[in-house]
Amino acid sequence: MSMKRLLLLLLLQLTCYFSSGSCGKVLVWPVEFSHWLNVKTILDELVMRGHEVTVLISSASTIPDSSKPSTMKFEMFPVSLTKSDYENFIEHLLEKWMYMAKDSFWSYFSTVKILFGEFFDTTINICKEAISNKKLMTKLQESRFDILIADAVGPCGELLAELLKIPFVYSHYTSPGHIIEKNSGRLPFPPSYVPVMLSELSDRMTFMERIKNMLYTIYFELFFQTHNEKKWNQFYSEVLGRPTTLSETMGKAEMWLMRTYWDLSFPRPRLPNVEFVGGLHCKPAKPLPKEMEEFVQSSGENGIVVFSLGSMVSNMSEDRANVIASAFAQIPQKLQ
Repeated sequence: MSMKRLLLLLLLQLTCYFSSGSCGKVLVWPVEFSHWLNVKTILDELVMRGHEVTVLISSASTIPDSSKPSTMKFEMFPVSLTKSDYENFIEHLLEKWMYMAKDSFWSYFSTVKILFGEFFDTTINICKEAISNKKLMTKLQESRFDILIADAVGPCGELLAELLKIPFVYSHYTSPGHIIEKNSGRLPFPPSYVPVMLSELSDRMTFMERIKNMLYTIYFELFFQTHNEKKWNQFYSEVLGRPTTLSETMGKAEMWLMRTYWDLSFPRPRLPNVEFVGGLHCKPAKPLPKEMEEFVQSSGENGIVVFSLGSMVSNMSEDRANVIASAFAQIPQKLQ
């Protein structure tokens, strides 16, 4: 989908009155790292179109732009978790995720379940500190925002939207077993021809593979998120003063902006409020620095290998580094 069409969909929600020059006020509940890079592309474009964007972040946030001059406003609220502790926590989760062995589907996702549990425990504590901050909530109420943009992987944005009585839009890629998309977004994933993520099945399954896929589906529906959702359900019910659930609250999203594209996924039905926006963060390639260009040109017909762990993993054991190096040593490309 083109950037022009995406902005049109968002701006319709913002009710920008061009005749009076009054544009929308956008509140953002972001998720860190690559999730932030994706949603920032949308926010930058909204700012260019004259909209006022306020990003709500905790004092432990690692979002890099918050400390620099920006056309966006960053509203920071204090939390008991320190930034260094939060960074160490995220790095701990990432290292476990990257290095855990996939002995079987069940053992792999049992570990993933534990990691998601740790992440949600931290997220719910940050959310509680935001909601209980009377000064912050009063300020948000008085600001009279028109819409909220959130990431479906990091709950709390939908609760803020409910309290502020404003519509909200999700930016989302995927979740284990597609549980968020299915339970909250009501997106259909028929197990007869849509394989569960990381099941290593295709959309052309034999009868036994369909049975296996159905067992995976049942696992996610009944066991994967049960413990985590109970905490969120209780919290949301207490805050809103009525029985509710996390899935019910998330299900009120006006639109789901999926950070992928239809031709990169298995064919499946989709709903009218779902738009594929994969590749929004991509930018035109820039020329390589002179030294790097010389290295690439000298690599011959075998090419090169570019290996990066990104900005979130700062430490690696010598044993792990040797394993990676020995793997690359088996291929002829040049290394940098």
